[in-house]
Amino acid sequence: MKLKYIIPAFALAATLAGCDENSFLDIKPQGTLSNSSLSNAKGVDLLTTAAYAALRNGDMFTPNTNWTYGEVRSDNAYKGGGGTGDGGEVHLLEVLDIDATWGNADVKWFQLYCDVQRCNSALKVLNDCSEEEIADLKSQKAEMRVLRAHFYFELARLFKQIPYFDENVDINAYDQISNVEFTRDQILGMIAEELTSAAEDLPEKQAEVGRVNKYVAYAYAAKVKLYQAYRQNDQTNQVESIDKNLMREVVQLCDKLEGKYDLLDDFQKLDLLAYENGAESVFAVQYSMSDGSGVDGGAGCYNRSMLLNAPQGPYSGDGFFLPSQNLINAFKTDANGLPLFDTYNNEDYDVITFVDGKAVNTQIDSNVDPRLDFIVGRPNITWKTYPNTPCLTSWVRNTSDYGYHCCKRFYVSPESPDMYKGWPWGASALNWQIIRYADVLLWKAEALIEIGEEAGLEQARQIINRIRRRAANENTWVKDFADPAKYAANYKIGEYPAAGWNQAYARKALRFETRLETAMEGERFFDLVRWGVAEEVMNQYFDTEKEKRVYYTIANFTKSRDEYLPISKPQYNFSHGLYKQNPGYGDF
Repeated sequence: MKLKYIIPAFALAATLAGCDENSFLDIKPQGTLSNSSLSNAKGVDLLTTAAYAALRNGDMFTPNTNWTYGEVRSDNAYKGGGGTGDGGEVHLLEVLDIDATWGNADVKWFQLYCDVQRCNSALKVLNDCSEEEIADLKSQKAEMRVLRAHFYFELARLFKQIPYFDENVDINAYDQISNVEFTRDQILGMIAEELTSAAEDLPEKQAEVGRVNKYVAYAYAAKVKLYQAYRQNDQTNQVESIDKNLMREVVQLCDKLEGKYDLLDDFQKLDLLAYENGAESVFAVQYSMSDGSGVDGGAGCYNRSMLLNAPQGPYSGDGFFLPSQNLINAFKTDANGLPLFDTYNNEDYDVITFVDGKAVNTQIDSNVDPRLDFIVGRPNITWKTYPNTPCLTSWVRNTSDYGYHCCKRFYVSPESPDMYKGWPWGASALNWQIIRYADVLLWKAEALIEIGEEAGLEQARQIINRIRRRAANENTWVKDFADPAKYAANYKIGEYPAAGWNQAYARKALRFETRLETAMEGERFFDLVRWGVAEEVMNQYFDTEKEKRVYYTIANFTKSRDEYLPISKPQYNFSHGLYKQNPGYGDF
């Protein structure tokens, strides 16, 4: 059974916090329960469950899924919706027209520090308990430390310069903690140390699905060390060196998951409830429906971060978060089924034209990676298992601004009994995968490539080909809606040969594979910054996309600024002028 992230309203109000929007963390007790009344198994359970519930925090335009911060801010996705003014705060991020007054920076910062404080609140009580009172005391404390590390990692990769503190700091001292006491590298190092240390006190398997185990901590530590290994200049945000010793630690940590997890045999199973906690799921936010929580008229604890993103058509959604034409083009392959690294964007794939009022797919002769139609909803192409119609152009709300393609991931098929009927549109109990085993494999391959040893390069090739073989399973390919005996496109995906596999080529293959395999999962922009190529990639993207999307005319990626979000003016005010602004944004 899933760990249900549900807190009775009275308990949540009493034990946790109201958050004053004008402050950094106004999380003083709002009810009558004291620490002494919580210092027992039942009371601690309320606090630890509340900390797990924080994984669900995030809402529409400030999502825990990072669809705005990690995808719309990258070359993978358009904002979508009704037009540039619909969700205007996200549009500003899409064209990188933000500063310290940008509201979503303040909301996200505040939200994540509230999440940190939930973990700290639980740890304060746990630290005063004994193993006689709570049998799994060490494990529960370690779980809270892993969750806290997760929230700090999100803060670090979004904002770079952040206050870092543990449960022992008095709440009244929060406004006295500098956001530049530690460098980016130091903060990532402390997060990684917290994770590896917590792993020692965690079991290999938890009785409740969804709770953090030893391998979650190891995998997350590998991710954090991977980021840390790309050493950035504190003033310019630019990658200056790559730490091979840290990369070796990444490999060692990833190896700890070998034999414990595996790839699902079908990429599309990632969006089926039956497999959401299956072999590939390492760490996931657990969602539920019709769970008695009373949320949204009884719908339950579904993924509110994706609330507005379902297409129209059978979902009746608001149609935000749409795949970019650049991403669609990236799935084209050559005669050997390998990516067109340097030429994929020379011509658009699947251009929709209208003949006698009917949408026609043109420029579709190229071979494509089959994952295209697992991830992107293309007009006239079969949509999951929906039998009524294929995907239609009418499923996009504003085609003049955003084209005709939808995001096909993260939703169950509309005829499925697992989908909630009515509002909230497209809601289901489908988990959000924070870490899946494909991620771990790609991190290991990346580390091996950057280490650059011959044996490691070959091992990386085998890993990347293993992921590609999953997509090469013809039994899983999307079939033509009108003629199920045919495939929906000229699918061709091949494996990388040993010939010509040197470090430079392997790096290019790894980065391309990471983009295709994890497209729309909220990671793309952070990958570009980690690799030190964000300015090059994004400005090239803007230069080509502005010919199709006029709103990109004003877009420009400013090196040594746009790698991170600004520290918001309200948070600067909270600190009484103590906080320092991130490079490139000027003075407060």
